[in-house]
Amino acid sequence: MQKFIKSFNRNKELLLLAIPGALWFLIFSYLPMFGVVIAFKNFRVSSKGFIHSLFTSKWVGFKNFEFLFKTNDAWIITRNTVLYNAVFIVLGIVIPVCLAIAINELLNKRMAKIYQSAMFLPYFLSWVVVSYCLFAFLSGDKGYINNLLHMMGKEGVSWYSESKYWPYILIFMSQWKGVGYGTVVYLASVTGIDKTYYEAAMIDGATKWQQIRYITLPLLKPVIIILFILSVGKIFNADFGLFYQLPKNSGALYPVTNVIDTYVYRGLTSMGEIGMSAAAGLYQSVVGFILIMVSNHIVKKIDSENALF
Repeated sequence: MQKFIKSFNRNKELLLLAIPGALWFLIFSYLPMFGVVIAFKNFRVSSKGFIHSLFTSKWVGFKNFEFLFKTNDAWIITRNTVLYNAVFIVLGIVIPVCLAIAINELLNKRMAKIYQSAMFLPYFLSWVVVSYCLFAFLSGDKGYINNLLHMMGKEGVSWYSESKYWPYILIFMSQWKGVGYGTVVYLASVTGIDKTYYEAAMIDGATKWQQIRYITLPLLKPVIIILFILSVGKIFNADFGLFYQLPKNSGALYPVTNVIDTYVYRGLTSMGEIGMSAAAGLYQSVVGFILIMVSNHIVKKIDSENALF
């Protein structure tokens, strides 16, 4: 007890600073976890409140999970979610790292800040706003792209009915909106590298590419690995706004735009299956946790210093 009191007195300032964050996680992250029991119940809303509904709803075991995965669309939504996120993970590392290194190498630091701010701006836009900006380009009758095609003597494209274009559109828009945030994260790591490494390399006659290859990239490796592991944990979680707002809920695009999150939302709004949506959320969380543990274990076997724990 005395050791605990001494430790508290030594670190009381830090503990006081941690209280707001701890309370936030407790209220918004840990207390809601009791709601996972909805995934195993036939949840029905009662006029007596949520707690009464939770306790009076009948247990159905794994029937909500069966309902989710026995549908005809189970393979499509799983395939789309995993493949899109796999592409996002790869591009979300390669493009921001390249841009961060390029911005760091600019001699005009004022222009570097302008480029950085310009790339970061789309991150603050909601997908609703972005969807209407995209609609201005892809609208069938008044869209900029179709008008340009008409001026060139070509026929316009019904963008919201042709599914073959949308994998590329979704990938491009995802990177356009999120690349600025990733670039800032990696740029902060690049600028934190000790300049004496580069000075020593220049004295030894290293070219700029050799400095990037043998100094910048190896020192960025821990940050890249940590962000990669965290991204793998979210591979079963899709960006709802990206896949729901941009396609304008067009049924013709469901084969390439329907993911687990949008499927659950449509099922919840049309059928009111709260238990199924809870089952999907629990499924995504459990699989994400397992993937993080497996990815971290693999990284730990290869390079234990760069693992999360």
